[in-house]
This record gives sequence, structure tokens and C-alpha cells, in this order.
Amino acid sequence: MDIDELADTFELLGDWEERYRYLIELGRKLEPMPESEHDEAHKVRGCMSQVWLAHTRQDGPPVRLEFRGDSDAHIVKGLIALLLGLTSGRTPKEILDLDLAAAFTRLGLEQHISMNRRNGFYSMVERIKGMAKAELA
Repeated sequence: MDIDELADTFELLGDWEERYRYLIELGRKLEPMPESEHDEAHKVRGCMSQVWLAHTRQDGPPVRLEFRGDSDAHIVKGLIALLLGLTSGRTPKEILDLDLAAAFTRLGLEQHISMNRRNGFYSMVERIKGMAKAELA
């Protein structure tokens, strides 16, 4: 999934009611995250909802990262699906080079989700970028 594809889909959906439904549907399609990863080590700080993120390293060349995530909130789970769609399967450098804040703004999410969810989204971005950075070290 890339940002152009997502932006086109959001544009086609029209109103925000439909876009929220689309986000929730994306969240429902996430692969289930193992219960063993619903722990403190995988918990994302800075989110009002419960959020967990984990990754697997796919040895290459090049090395690529696959992410898993879950939340107890439907819209947040959709935001996780959106983030994972933009980052999974990429190299750590590609992930670090992604401007996920710009993607968030381009989709119009900046104005249409609460401040708490916005902060949580950026906490998830930082966690993903931190995982990518650790893989480069």
C-alpha cells in the first residue's frame, strides 16, 4: 500500500463517515497479533487506547521489516493498519525516510481525529521508526 493509493481511496469515499468506516474495516483485516505480544514490551506509550506493536526481520538482501499491531479501539486499529500498510515489507532505511506525518496530513486525518488519537498516531510512528533504527545499528 502506498500513500497515493490511500489518498485516492480516501478521495473516492467522500465524507468522513465513510472514511471512518474504511479505517475500521482496515483494522478488522489486520492479522491477529499473538496474545504473547500483548505485553509491556510491545505496548506503545503515549496512546490513550491500548496499542501494541511488534516486528519481524526478514533477512535479505536487503533486510526488510514486517510489522504486527493491535489495539482495543476500532479507529486506532484502523490507524495501525494504515501505518503497517505503509511500512511493512520495507527496508529500515526506507522506513526512516518515509514522511509518515505528511501522509497523515495528506489523508486529512490531521483535522478529523481527536488530539489524543493524533498524539497516539505519532507515538506509533516513533515506535516503528525506533524499531527500524535499531535494526540499522
